[in-house]
Amino acid sequence: MTRRTIVAGNWKLNKTIAETRRLIQLFRNRLAGIDTRATVLVCPPTVAIETAVDAAKGSAVGIGAQNVFWEPGGAFTGEVSVPMLEAAGVEFVLIGHSERRSIFGETDAEVNRKLKAVLGGDLTPIVCVGESLEEREAGRTEEVVRRQVETGLSEVAPDHAHRLVLAYEPVWAIGTGRTATPEMANEVHRLIRGRLVDMFGGRSADGISILYGGSVKAENAASLMAETDIDGVLVGGASLDAESFTEIVRSAP
Repeated sequence: MTRRTIVAGNWKLNKTIAETRRLIQLFRNRLAGIDTRATVLVCPPTVAIETAVDAAKGSAVGIGAQNVFWEPGGAFTGEVSVPMLEAAGVEFVLIGHSERRSIFGETDAEVNRKLKAVLGGDLTPIVCVGESLEEREAGRTEEVVRRQVETGLSEVAPDHAHRLVLAYEPVWAIGTGRTATPEMANEVHRLIRGRLVDMFGGRSADGISILYGGSVKAENAASLMAETDIDGVLVGGASLDAESFTEIVRSAP
């Protein structure tokens, strides 16, 4: 089964509504001249999602959300639901980003609840996993990543596996300028793929795209995506610059 290549930009807490419209327009103009098979998307802040969807209409740029809650509605101040995101025109949603885990205390069990809610709708989930520097130095990378995959994807029906996208983002390489070598990253991607085979069977697991995220730049994107089990990239800071993000898209196989 052929896996799709995905280049996703996570804008985090950056860009106003007006800045969002300008940056999406820059992306449209630059990407129009690129012949790529990659699925391209950006995840702006929640308040700018509808602006981003409108600005991206008719282009190759998809729009994702950075977070979602597991309930469809209710007394959950500050949260956003699957039906709300669908109504806004979102196609993708990040779940369990390392900053959600480390700063806001999001657990593997909560990641699982969010994933189930997303799979109950029409959005494509991008489930993030990855170890901290302390965990890597303690030799616990395999243990941590395996636990996050097993718990985060627990009770997902095999016939939903084709809708999954995963992203391996070693926490120690996010925003630090430190990047796992392509070989280091691919080793963990193979570990993840192996666990997906155990959970969903070889055919289904082989169709699940696994992205790499962690200080991805135009200079290293091509070498990362050249690895056998790296199916795209989740880009942070470089996705806020139209030229850099365009070069990353251009480097996608």
